[in-house]
Amino acid sequence: MKHASLEHEPSDLIAGEWIPLKTGPGSIRSINPAHPEQTVWEGRPEVAHVDRAVAAACEALPAWRAMGLDGRARVLRRFQRLAADRVAKVTDLICDETGKVLWDSKAEAGLLAPKIDITLDDSKNSGLARVTGFETPLTDSRDGRCWFRGHGVMAVLGPFNFPAHLPNGHIAPALLMGNTIVLKPSDKTPAVGQMLAELYQQACREEGAPPGVVNLVQGAAEVAKTLVGHRDIDGVLFTGSWPVGRAITAANLDRPGRILALEMGGNNAAVVMPDCDLRQAVVECVRCAFITTGQRCTCTRRIIVHDAIAPKFIAALCKAASNLVVGDPRSEHPVFMGPIIRGEARDAVHAAQAQFMVGGGEILVESTRIEGGSGSPGAPSPDGFYLTPGVVKVERFTPEQPGPTGGDAGCDTEVFGPIVRISVTDSLGDAIEQANATAFGLAASIFTSDEKAAARFLDEARAGCVNVNAGTAGASS
Repeated sequence: MKHASLEHEPSDLIAGEWIPLKTGPGSIRSINPAHPEQTVWEGRPEVAHVDRAVAAACEALPAWRAMGLDGRARVLRRFQRLAADRVAKVTDLICDETGKVLWDSKAEAGLLAPKIDITLDDSKNSGLARVTGFETPLTDSRDGRCWFRGHGVMAVLGPFNFPAHLPNGHIAPALLMGNTIVLKPSDKTPAVGQMLAELYQQACREEGAPPGVVNLVQGAAEVAKTLVGHRDIDGVLFTGSWPVGRAITAANLDRPGRILALEMGGNNAAVVMPDCDLRQAVVECVRCAFITTGQRCTCTRRIIVHDAIAPKFIAALCKAASNLVVGDPRSEHPVFMGPIIRGEARDAVHAAQAQFMVGGGEILVESTRIEGGSGSPGAPSPDGFYLTPGVVKVERFTPEQPGPTGGDAGCDTEVFGPIVRISVTDSLGDAIEQANATAFGLAASIFTSDEKAAARFLDEARAGCVNVNAGTAGASS
């Protein structure tokens, strides 16, 4: 079957040609998390297509590089126009395949075109300005020159939670610098991955790029392993879980020339100090804990609140979390959270909640399964993968040693769903210590009106994205 938003039947893309995939034993089936009986995309992966796709990407490299920076930029501008024209179709597909509510789906669809402006920005201190080369004197009689060039064939492995925006964030700059692409979307969102490839293929064709600049192979673990271990790829650009990223690293230990860019989520902390704007802190912590049903890498997973404000903050947080509207993603009524991606993901959230209790946690707001089917406007469907937000109070966040699976529901486990833990502290120093009690410091936030406290947090928080008076979700593009 073909979703109405797609131009082609479920397919791989190799050397500019769409290759329809058969169905049957071994097929992957993408479903609508709000209505699991609905199939969005179905096809049987062909592991042999990996060799063909990589070969096509290798063959396209010389001609693609010969187009020069300006020629490659024209392809990206063409993609930008196509993406802007098809925001509605991309929105529909993201909503159906991920279960994101419509406003959230539209927000992601709307990020594709602006990413090209970011990629092509050549102003001072922009990404492009930093890779256009420079000269520097070495001695009185010798000058040195530094320049940058494409690395080769890039394998791009995308996640299910931002199946269009995050792969595009890898693809666009890689193409501009003269690399070619083999895209392997998440097996939970193959349709959105195919749409992204359709847009890039059309842009390449219309601007006269060689076939094979962008290729697409669908599949699950076997296809992914074959791709990231392929002898002829020059880099892996991955967004996903720690266990998978760890496996990719292990598979490439003997390939020192290969680029590995791995974004593997986080156990993100927000610190709330007594001099904060209480309403702002509550709104931002609730928004960032539960947006996209808690399925963003930058979602707030842990909150450390000062004891001077803890009773008021915790009461307000729990009230706000309990009042969030969970419902059908396409509801005309205001809905904040849709379903989680799969039934097993819902089960994992509840298993983590139970583990938190075993460790001494106190459930303040219980995350429960929603059966749906009430018949009220916007209500969840009976079989959708719905659950309510959860808040658990813990004594303290302490460090763990991450293992192959990321720990045991502690500070080095990313619970990918709508549940947040909260602890109480008596000082900024202790709050920073608790915030840093994880190896997965992707994002962190502090809420305070004290500039010195904010400056200390910015300096000492061990996270890649650190915000002041703003939530953890919403990193730069």
